[in-house]
Amino acid sequence: MTRPKELGKSVPYVIYDLLNNNGFVNVGVDHDTATFAVNSIRTYLNEMGKERFPAMSKLMITADSGGNNNCRTRLLKFELQKLADEFSIDITVCHFPP
Repeated sequence: MTRPKELGKSVPYVIYDLLNNNGFVNVGVDHDTATFAVNSIRTYLNEMGKERFPAMSKLMITADSGGNNNCRTRLLKFELQKLADEFSIDITVCHFPP
């Protein structure tokens, strides 16, 4: 069975906070891109992260190396650098094997 195109497509991006054992899901309606991924992290930081971690100076991201999280994606690195500059934090990305 095929889904009618007019229904669109939803793309979830999940952020899991290990320290507090909770998650944050951002759902978009476009493609799963590096820009969407970093905007999801930005939304988390603005909505929850700054309040929970007011003295945050570092952020470690674990990525599954698929799609937008690919270690070769230059756009991801570019967008993460903009995020690091915006929040004045150091960002480390650890890529899991595909």
